Amino acid sequence: MTTPATALPLENAVFSAALLARRLPWSDAPARALGLDSLTCEGAARGVLAHLRRSRSGRPVRLRTPFGSFLVPLGPADTAGLLAAGAAADALAPAVRLDEAGRRHGLHPHHPLPFPAPPEDALPDAALAGPLAGELRRLAAARRDDHALTWEAWRPGLLRAARRVVAGAAAAEDTLLGEMLRRAADAAGSHAYESRAAAVHRRLAPYLADPDPDSLAAFLARPATGPAVPAARAGDGRPTDAGRPEEALAHTLAVVSEAAVTTALQALALSAAGMPGAAGGPAAAVALALDLFPPVAAAVHPVRSRFTWEGLAVEAGTEILAAPGWLRSATDPADDTGAEAHPLPAGRPSPLCGSPVGCAAAAVAVRVAEAVVRFFTEDADGTRPALLAPALTPDRMPLTLAPHSVLLAFPAAGAHPAAPPARADTPASYAAPARAGADRLDRHARSLAACAADAGWDGNETRERFRMRLLEHADRCMRAASDIREAARHLAD
Repeated sequence: MTTPATALPLENAVFSAALLARRLPWSDAPARALGLDSLTCEGAARGVLAHLRRSRSGRPVRLRTPFGSFLVPLGPADTAGLLAAGAAADALAPAVRLDEAGRRHGLHPHHPLPFPAPPEDALPDAALAGPLAGELRRLAAARRDDHALTWEAWRPGLLRAARRVVAGAAAAEDTLLGEMLRRAADAAGSHAYESRAAAVHRRLAPYLADPDPDSLAAFLARPATGPAVPAARAGDGRPTDAGRPEEALAHTLAVVSEAAVTTALQALALSAAGMPGAAGGPAAAVALALDLFPPVAAAVHPVRSRFTWEGLAVEAGTEILAAPGWLRSATDPADDTGAEAHPLPAGRPSPLCGSPVGCAAAAVAVRVAEAVVRFFTEDADGTRPALLAPALTPDRMPLTLAPHSVLLAFPAAGAHPAAPPARADTPASYAAPARAGADRLDRHARSLAACAADAGWDGNETRERFRMRLLEHADRCMRAASDIREAARHLAD
């Protein structure tokens, strides 16, 4: 039995410098411009980890960083194996997300779904495509006159689509559900989590009591017939009742919402930019987006009891850093310890979830993201999307791609340049005032949503009802703005 090796002070310093440089992406701009990849933060990380793999035989290494001292597996296969061993021994506490500034954030607690494999039978592609297509056509109608879909239209539209697929048609209108779910996830690991999670479960109960047959809720509402799933754990690490479908539905909605809003948009941007890895279709584009920009880029898994993995003793109090987003570029193609030489096992961690093992809910989320990409690149009546912002090139990819910074245009079939200004007193002359009115409605909707997001509405059901009314008004303003823009387009034609 051996203990993990500890990195040398210089190795710690170089690795720490690479992590800190990610907080200031512009700091290595000169090196990038000159093609000096070894001097970028990615190059530094790649160099030090390649060195560690050679000097430590590829085994996990203890590294001291400004964010804490971590046991760092040096490859994806070792990460999956080490976490799987810890999970099998029930030795891991719930994971937390580590951002690039070193701050720790709660993750929505993983909850197993009542099937051992990705649920293609529970939610067939045909059942998935129908409800999604209706929501996405509605979203496409909110395009601006330049055919662009703004983040202010994209995010609520895709959150609505996620609720439609997971919880049913009635849930699509339930904007408060999404807000409650976000607040519960933010409180994961704190004393406030239980009360917020209980409120989410109460909100989801009606969708399970009378489930939409075309939603995942209908599958989760069925009596369990297979082997019992292992118990999930709450935000404080205590076991929860794995038989409650509300918990499984809440977790699925959380990861599907993330994939639909963020990953699908990033995949569309990569596809529109002509990235080689995204050229294989929607599945390839989504896989590339998850590889380049994983939503859970770095997760810390605290070890609460001793366990062993391949003769390596991992003591209680250790923190395992699983960082696919930070260590992705560290794989040396010439090194046979890389991911290509050791394919990941079937229950590998998902970049959408903090679970140390596979997540069936994340498999559903990936399929939803693929369906969104397929709609806008293959199924929609129009041309392929065009990337307006930011500028992406295959040889210089950013470390992160914030979804609110992405602006895509989805031209309709046969779209043509804008016509000259319309003569007064004609129907076309009303198009510009209509568009201005739609913009004002959008601003009003954002103001109402910001008011509803205030923490002063927390605490009891009466305040929740007021928040729900504000969000309902905001949703109506967004829908009215979309309708007005559609009418303006017809007037302009």
